Amino acid sequence: MAITTLDPKTALIVIDLQKGIVGMPTVHPGDEIVKRAAALAEAFRRHGLPVVLVNVDRGAPGRTEQAPNLGALPADWTELVPELNRRPTDHTLTKRTWGAFTGTGLNEHLRSLGVTEVVIAGIATSAGVESTARQAHELGYNVALAVDAMTDRSAEAHTNSVTRIFPRLGETGVTQEIIALLDKRGA
Repeated sequence: MAITTLDPKTALIVIDLQKGIVGMPTVHPGDEIVKRAAALAEAFRRHGLPVVLVNVDRGAPGRTEQAPNLGALPADWTELVPELNRRPTDHTLTKRTWGAFTGTGLNEHLRSLGVTEVVIAGIATSAGVESTARQAHELGYNVALAVDAMTDRSAEAHTNSVTRIFPRLGETGVTQEIIALLDKRGA
C-alpha cells in the first residue's frame, strides 16, 4: 500500500458520508471515517484542489437477489454530515446508482477542471467507493484510494475490495500519506 505521487490536478471524491449512512453499523466506526475524510477535504481545499461531495438517494431500479433493507428513511437521510464542513467551492451531487459517475455529470465537471486523478473515500467500500473507483479507472483517471477513510457493513467485502480489487484500479494509501504528498507538492 503506497501512493507514489499525486497528479497536479487531483480531485477528492467523498462517497455517501450522509446522515442516513454514517449512522449504520459498519466494520470501522463511521465517526473515524468522517474525521479522516474531513481532513482530506480540508487538505484539498487548502491546496486549491477540487472537492466533490456525493450523496445517494435510493438506488438503481431493477431486481436483485439481495435488496437493501433500509426500511423507512428519515427526512434527513440524504443530508451530508456537517463534519465535512461543506464549502461553496465544493461540488456536490446526488447519485442514484452505486457509482458517482453514472448520470451525474461528474466526468464532465472534472474534465472541465483539467482533473487527471481522483482520490476516493467514503462508505461503502464494496459498493459506492468501489463502483466509483471502477468508473474512474475506466474513464482514464489515475485513481488513489484512502483506505483508512472508508468502511463497509461487511468486513469480508471491505477486505476484498482493499486487497484484491483496488490494487488493480489504482494505488492505495492512508489519509496522512495523501495529505503529506499534497503538502510536499505544495511546498
